[in-house]
Formats: sequence, structure tokens, C-alpha cells
Amino acid sequence: MEIAIAVLVGLGGFFVGVIGGYFSRSLIAGRRYEAAKTSAAVVLEEAREQERRLLLGAKEEALKVRSTAQTEVKDQRAEFKRQELRLATREENVDRRESNLNRRADNLDRREQSLGEKEKDVDDVRADLEQERRKSDERLEQVANLSMSDATTELMARAEQEIEHDLAVLFRDMEERAKGEANETAINIIAQATQRLASDVVSDVTLTTVPIPTDDMKGRLIGREGRNIRAIEKATGVDLIIDDTPEAVTLSCFDPIRREVARQALGKLIKDGRIHPARIEETVSRIQRDLDDEIRKTGEQTVLDVGVRGVNAELAALLGRLKYRFSYGENVLMHSVEVAHIAAMIAGEIGADVRVAKLGGLLHDIGKALTHEVEGPHAEIGADLAVKNNVKPRVCAAIREHHDDEHSSPESFIVAAADAISAARPGARRDTVEHYVKRLEALEEVGRSFDGVEKCFAIQAGREVRIMVKPQDVDDVKAQKMARDVVKKIEETLAYPGQIQVTVIRESRAVDYAR
Repeated sequence: MEIAIAVLVGLGGFFVGVIGGYFSRSLIAGRRYEAAKTSAAVVLEEAREQERRLLLGAKEEALKVRSTAQTEVKDQRAEFKRQELRLATREENVDRRESNLNRRADNLDRREQSLGEKEKDVDDVRADLEQERRKSDERLEQVANLSMSDATTELMARAEQEIEHDLAVLFRDMEERAKGEANETAINIIAQATQRLASDVVSDVTLTTVPIPTDDMKGRLIGREGRNIRAIEKATGVDLIIDDTPEAVTLSCFDPIRREVARQALGKLIKDGRIHPARIEETVSRIQRDLDDEIRKTGEQTVLDVGVRGVNAELAALLGRLKYRFSYGENVLMHSVEVAHIAAMIAGEIGADVRVAKLGGLLHDIGKALTHEVEGPHAEIGADLAVKNNVKPRVCAAIREHHDDEHSSPESFIVAAADAISAARPGARRDTVEHYVKRLEALEEVGRSFDGVEKCFAIQAGREVRIMVKPQDVDDVKAQKMARDVVKKIEETLAYPGQIQVTVIRESRAVDYAR
């Protein structure tokens, strides 16, 4: 019974707890619902407020856009109106110009018509004048007894004589004034340059004499049936002359390098005593190699002695070869060194480029080292060699132009002048008697080829030509002109070293006898 009561009591408590929990949860849920409802209402109100604000902002933005669009439309309409106004103005201007052009065209037509009438009148007047001129010419021809062509020819001849006379007088005055201003300065500069340089004069011939210890050596040089002398001549390219000259043999060759090789080789063979074809070829080959080394060293030493830059090994070797080259009996290497020093001194005196002048003077005859190997003038060959070896263009121009009458730079003219000065020194060059006589005869023949010449003499070894003219045929002005013409003809027709002075002498003599 107690157990049942306890069970009932427990069941009652359980139901009471269940019902209380239910009511408690309902109460809490209701409260939460109310709170959620309140929160939702707040959120809804905020959303509505946000919506109102967005709508207001959108309306304001739309108003602004609309206002801006209206303003732009107004501006565009105003611009369109202004453009319409300008177009209208332009159309008026075009119409006005068109009307002006029409009026001008009418005026031009009237002027053209008027000009045509005036031209016709001018043609009539011209025809009348031409008729009057012909009548006047006929009257003049009747009075002067000369036709119009003859009178024109005579007038032209007189005018030509007068102009030629005036030009000759003007040229003489200008030449005398230029000589007075420049001659003294040029003489001082050249004199200073030549006085500061002292060098030897070296001449050579095509024959070289080699001494031998005894005349018995001549037979050994000839060899059995001439085999040794043939081997020597074939290996060296020179002619070995063995004659009655005691204790000496002669080498003959135009190439000085070959002659030098033969001289040294012959000396070695004579000293050694073993003379046969194989020994000859071996000795000549060794001497050629030794001479090539000597040529190279000579060129390098020359470059150092002169003190120039821009000369590579190839050009230095060619300079060394010039030691064995001769021109008119003058050693070309010594001549080149001399020209380099003279050109440097002249350039220093007048303010030109000393380095260009010195290098141009040293290399101006470099083409002579290859003249027999390459065709063409030695000046062109030397300039091409310099260009090939990257020498400065101004130096190449000086080499190319040292025999020309026109020069592209002061340094080119200086090198040409230094070359002439070096070649004109007394004893520097030697010429054969036959060539010397022919040159003098050619000079005198040029002088006698002009009208009015009475006598002509080439003096001072061909450095001066004196021409005696007939005083009744040649006046002072014509004498001056004749001197220039003779100089021009000599320059065009003759080849000569240095310079030639032409002197025209006009002398009037009155002779009478007292009896």
C-alpha cells in the first residue's frame, strides 16, 4: 500500500514537473517571440528608413544628371547656333569673293584686250624702227665703206685688245702687290727652315765595285765553263763584270737592293773561299734574309729618329727599302727624312699641323718602294698604301697631292714645297748630260715659239729662261703677259725638277755715230 502511494506520489510529481516545465518553456518562448518580434520590427523600420534614404539619394542623383544633361544640351545648341552663324558668314564671304573674282575676270579680259591692242601698236612701232635702223645702217655703210659684219668684227677686235690690255695691267699690279706682301715672308720662312736643317748629299750609280784579294780569284768566280758566274747572276739578278781591272770585279744592276745582296754575297764567298753553285745559292738566300731584317730595322729606326706616330710595321719596312732607292742620284730615304724635317719647320712657322706635315713629308715618296711592282704614279701608290694602313686622311691627301698644282689643305702645300726645297738643294740631284742638254733645248724651244721673240737662252742649269723680245713688237704689258704664257706652256708641256724662272727682257737702244 505504501509502495502504491509512493508510486502515485512520484507519478503526480512527475506530471506536475512536466506541466510546470511546459508552462515555463511556453512562457520563455513567448518572451523570446515578443523580443524577436520587437527586433524584427526594429530591423524592418531600419530597412524602410534605409530605403527612404536610398530613394532620396537616387532622386537627387537623377536630378543632378538631368540638370547636367540639360546644361550640355543647351551648350551644344548654342555651339550649333554659333557654327551656323559662322557658316552663314563664310557663305556670304564666298559669295562676295566669287563676285569679286567675276569682276576681276571681267577686268582681266578688258586688260587683255587692251594689251593686245597695245601689242599690235608696239609691233607696228617696232617694224617702223627696224625699217629706220636698216636705212640708218645702209647710210652708215655707205659713209664708212664697211659692211655691218666687218664693222662688228673690227669693234670686237678693238674691244678684245682693250680688255686684254686692261686685264694685263690689272694682273701685273695685283701680282706685284701680292709679291710685295708675300715674297718676303715666304723667303724668311723657307730660309729659316733650310738653315735649321743640315744633311748630307748621297748619290749612287748603277755599278758597284767589289775588291778581291788576287786576280786568281777572278777565275774561281767564273768557274769551270762559267758555271759559277752564271749561278751568281741567276741567284742575284745582277750582271757580274770581270775585266782587266786589277783586284776588282764590277756588279751592274738598276735595282740597288739586288746589287747590295750581290755585293754582300760576293764578299762572303770571296772570304770563305768555297765557290760553287750550291754554296752561291745558300749564301745569296741567307744574305737576302739578313738584308730584309736590316731593312725592317732601318725603317723602324727612321720612324723613331724622325719622331712621328701612326706608322705601322708594314710602312716602316717599306721606309727601310727606300734606303736602297735613288731618284736622280738622291737617296730617297734621306730625302724623305729631310722633307719631313723641312715640312715640320715650315708648318711650325705658319701655324699649320706639324704632325700631319711631318708624317706626310716622311711618307710622301713611300710609293717609290713599290713603283716597279705596282702600276701607276708613285704619289697615287703611296696614298693608296697609306689608306690601306689606316693613316690619317689629311696625311694621305698630302702624299697624293705632293706633285699636284692644287692642294686640299695647307699641310699638302707644305709637303709639296718641302719636297721641292729638298730636291732643289745644290748637288742633291744629278742628271745625265744627254737629258740635261735635251731639257735646255726644250726650254729654249718653248721660249722661241712666241711671236716677237728675238733671242732665248736657258741658263743656270735650266733653272732660268731669259727671253729677249723685239721692243717695237712687244710693249711692257705684252712682255708681262708673255712671261705668264711661257710659264704656263712650260708647266703644261715639260717635266722638270724644282722650279724655272722666266725672265722677259725688253730693251730699246738708240745707236748713232759721230763722224
